[in-house]
Amino acid sequence: MRIGQALGLRHADFVSRAKEVTIVPRADNANGARAKLRSSARLPVTAGLVRCYSDYMHAEYGELDSDYVFVNLWCGQRGSPMTYAAVHDLVRSGVAIEVVARLLTHRSSTTTSQTYVHLDVADVRAALRRCGWDQPEVGS
Repeated sequence: MRIGQALGLRHADFVSRAKEVTIVPRADNANGARAKLRSSARLPVTAGLVRCYSDYMHAEYGELDSDYVFVNLWCGQRGSPMTYAAVHDLVRSGVAIEVVARLLTHRSSTTTSQTYVHLDVADVRAALRRCGWDQPEVGS
């Protein structure tokens, strides 16, 4: 599933009993999410994903009142639809790519990495410094 498809998911799109998700192209997503489809597409999901969605709804989502599946839970306006920038910030803020992939329901963190991790030299240098490599020379 593409990031725009995931960010545009609404609870009505998730049919647990049938173990499927419908990707619906919508022009009115408050977060600007785009499905990049002309018509709806139904996708099968695993029982494990259904359990994960159920756990998420009970343990994390709670009493929030939003139609969107992926919403801000910890920062920004709580309950508002998660945006592309929020996902990008999660990746750049040091959240493990596996965690971000799980939040976006990507099967592989490689998909998430290829989409969101675009490191430049400054990013690599900062990461190396955090772990003790590439220390600046004394006097520089």
